[in-house]
Amino acid sequence: MAKIGIGFCTAVLTLISAIPGEAVPAPVPPPNVDLQRTLKGVEDRYNKIQTLQVKFTETLTSRGRTKTDSGTLYLHKKGKMRWEYASGILFISDAKFIYSYYPDEHRAEKMSMKESDDMKAPLAFLLGDVNFDRDFGEYHTKPQDGGVLITALPKSDKFPYTEVTFLVAPDSTMRRLEVKLQNNDLMVFTFEGEKKNPLLSDALFQFTPPKGVEMDDLTK
Repeated sequence: MAKIGIGFCTAVLTLISAIPGEAVPAPVPPPNVDLQRTLKGVEDRYNKIQTLQVKFTETLTSRGRTKTDSGTLYLHKKGKMRWEYASGILFISDAKFIYSYYPDEHRAEKMSMKESDDMKAPLAFLLGDVNFDRDFGEYHTKPQDGGVLITALPKSDKFPYTEVTFLVAPDSTMRRLEVKLQNNDLMVFTFEGEKKNPLLSDALFQFTPPKGVEMDDLTK
């Protein structure tokens, strides 16, 4: 599980050259794409959900090398999450602390939710804190694969990413998320099999290191 600097969704808008003395026309979404309706659909869907379970595939491209893993993501409003990878890696938040477990290294880490520099922490916004107007300022859209592909640019350069591209299905589910980081690394998440409001045990969001595993407490 790759670490990056920290929080969600954005992309590059092509600037139209202005004729001297004339105003630059505002960018217009392509035909058949209702940007505001699409964004509101995503906000309404995820802000109303209490729990979520979805299968994911994660691909990280860094310095010309690509690494892929997959698994199941569990989210509980607000801030609780569990990324359970097929490789055995775990990434768990109890809304206060984040625990990362690397079985191949027999090592685990504990850090504050606010201080986490992992992209997965901001992804918890999918439950209860989706607000595109607050976080993003510019959008580029087009129809794709039966849904809407939206590339958005964050309003602040303090975010760890420079642009985010996401594919929204007709039912307002998030099918794919591409995050371009400040260091030009690219993280791509694809989602499928989403389940709204499944019954999730609190134990899913608790972490006890296995016997013999070293815990590095970064909160101290």
